[in-house]
Amino acid sequence: MTTETTTAERAFVEPKRRPYWIQVVIRIIKEKPLGTFGLIVVVLLILAGVFADFLAPYPMNKINLADTLSPPSLTHWLGTDNLGRDVFSNIIYGARVSMIIGFTATFASMVVSIIIGALSAQIGGLFDMIMQRFVDAWMCIPGLMILLIMMSILGKGMPQMIAAMAIPGGIGGSRMIRSAVLAVKAYPYVEAERAIGCGLFPLLYRHVLPNIAPLIILAAAMQVGGMIMMESGLSFLGYGVPPGVPSWGSMLSQEGRQYMEIAPALAFWPGFVLSIVIFGSNMFGDALRDILDPRLKGGVGSYTGPDAKKLKKMKAKTSM
Repeated sequence: MTTETTTAERAFVEPKRRPYWIQVVIRIIKEKPLGTFGLIVVVLLILAGVFADFLAPYPMNKINLADTLSPPSLTHWLGTDNLGRDVFSNIIYGARVSMIIGFTATFASMVVSIIIGALSAQIGGLFDMIMQRFVDAWMCIPGLMILLIMMSILGKGMPQMIAAMAIPGGIGGSRMIRSAVLAVKAYPYVEAERAIGCGLFPLLYRHVLPNIAPLIILAAAMQVGGMIMMESGLSFLGYGVPPGVPSWGSMLSQEGRQYMEIAPALAFWPGFVLSIVIFGSNMFGDALRDILDPRLKGGVGSYTGPDAKKLKKMKAKTSM
């Protein structure tokens, strides 16, 4: 009997579990069709930004005055603008600008939110009260006004635009991080670590931030689309990237608005790509929220995929 049990135990090999991020991607593909579409859009945006020099059929801002405002053709897939520049190539290079500014500004914004929110919740007391009153006063000011003032002070350029978008977004988003840290702060093991003399920063690094990591990922995924929209809006108003750098917002503002009656494609294609990218990033963020947030149906603590009924039947048989 012992030999048979030992042999059976040796024959049973627990399958190797996939990495956590692969499990999340598989669940998004199985359960969230719009989330899958958003994931594809985000991946295409990253690939277009990284390999823009290889994907674009023409160099950036290559002028050909002999071929201005031409309709779509085999030579120019989406036509040309008033200076003979290839619209498809400029859209590809505009994806690089949107990717760099969108992801970098989101990362910097989350760093600002973590610094303000985590320290405010963990230190508490007078420091927390002062910081939250500062956040309240900051959130009373319209966001567009803050962006325009900061861009007029800092000037045009990608680093200036990233700073102008990351700081206001980080200050406003610190409220969410503070709430999450306050919830984790009340856990017994965190209080035990504090009781044995664990310092502020080791406590945040080892115990608090790992527990709110899914929330940080969700907030970042939901914020990318907004950052891309802000960049396009600032470029449309003339406060964005400097002249000569292709941007979807500047393409809409300059040649797109000026020549939209003669060549409607100059305004249609940048607006269409911008809409698809923002919609896809928001759908991907929603799908991540549904998968990672355990408070929602379909979160980590439950499974609602096609094999859910089989799992319930197996549990019922084992309980009998």
